[in-house]
Amino acid sequence: MEIKRNRYLEKLVGRMNNGMIKVITGIRRCGKTYLLFKLFYDYLINSGVSLEDVIKVSLDDEDFFEYTDPHKLYEYLKSRLTDPGKKYYVFIDEAQYAITREEMKNPDIPIRLYGVLNGLLRKGNADIYVTGSNSKFLSTDILTEFRGRGDEVHVAPLSFSEFFPAFGGDRPEAWREYSYYGGMPHILSEKGDEAKSSYLYRLNKEIYIRDIMERYKIRSGAGMEELMKVLASAIGSLTNAQKISDTFNSKGIKGVTMPTVADYLVYLQESFAVQKADRYDIKGRKYISTPAKYYYSDIGLRNALLNFRQYEETHIMENIIYNELIYRGFNVDVGVVESRSEDGGRKQLEVDFVANKGNRRYYIQSAFALPDREKMAQEQASLIKIQDSFKKIIVVGSNTPVWRNDQGILIMNIYDFLLNEKSLDL
Repeated sequence: MEIKRNRYLEKLVGRMNNGMIKVITGIRRCGKTYLLFKLFYDYLINSGVSLEDVIKVSLDDEDFFEYTDPHKLYEYLKSRLTDPGKKYYVFIDEAQYAITREEMKNPDIPIRLYGVLNGLLRKGNADIYVTGSNSKFLSTDILTEFRGRGDEVHVAPLSFSEFFPAFGGDRPEAWREYSYYGGMPHILSEKGDEAKSSYLYRLNKEIYIRDIMERYKIRSGAGMEELMKVLASAIGSLTNAQKISDTFNSKGIKGVTMPTVADYLVYLQESFAVQKADRYDIKGRKYISTPAKYYYSDIGLRNALLNFRQYEETHIMENIIYNELIYRGFNVDVGVVESRSEDGGRKQLEVDFVANKGNRRYYIQSAFALPDREKMAQEQASLIKIQDSFKKIIVVGSNTPVWRNDQGILIMNIYDFLLNEKSLDL
């Protein structure tokens, strides 16, 4: 089964031969290797590039183990770039395997892999693509270490629009599957609920938690796993390191202090497991530092952490809407609007998402259902307090047609929102 990932493929095609190192980042098993080694490789070959002009190295493969030594990697790649008048395409998968722990931990030690890639780039006949599963030593350092010659393409698990054609069935059936098991590409190959659940359990235990423990020298994974479960239970809720630490203490979990929780939250973001949405004061035009919201990069991994016992469609839908906005390239914040009551008091109303891209902005509420006028009034209360002219949207879970109410607010169902790339401009 070939899963179409046209958005990311177009990004790679658009960056071909731009004189920069293309770095493809994303959570493990989200499809980075498939994108580069299958979809983009096929594009190159179909465009007339010769097989021998594409050089592929998978550093997590035993066959390429010796090339985790940056010097040997450089000598091997240099030996393949034999014709200075020809263009070669260099693919390096899981580049972090060529970076030592000492290089990662000590900022005073230069990372030799960056020197290797910069050296290849200077030869002028190599177009370089690398993948990596951690932002700490790729995304964060890329601008300085690659001296402005790094170009990141971040890949997420499957969006619903990518998942739906591969899954088949009708929209409600696909939504139920997607909102339960998520969009990790391999989930489409697993047959039956038990196999899908087991796969997601293994990813959490054997890949994500273990990777984070090894990468950051965490002695016990209990605190990290508990934190992941706390975040999973609280998607759509405001929280911070102190509040989570207090939760641990109330449960009798000792040794996980507020600074430790703060570090763990950063580790989870650097591993792309969760993403943080900051609060933004819309009228005051300023950010509010704490608390914030955290959303899971894949809702199936979130559900598996909780043994599929907290299937709350309201919060799950909110998480999926957040992921979709990120997938479409928006910067996404949680909005806050201050309102005055009739007695002169003040209260803060929340806008689920403030989505920005260039000079475009959208205010979006996630409402699983709008059964009556009271619920409609509740959901639109914050939106009608915003005085600017940017579009205001409520996304609902029911399969209702797109319509606009008397307040000028656009109401659309979750399927139209997710499956129509231009849905925000209806």
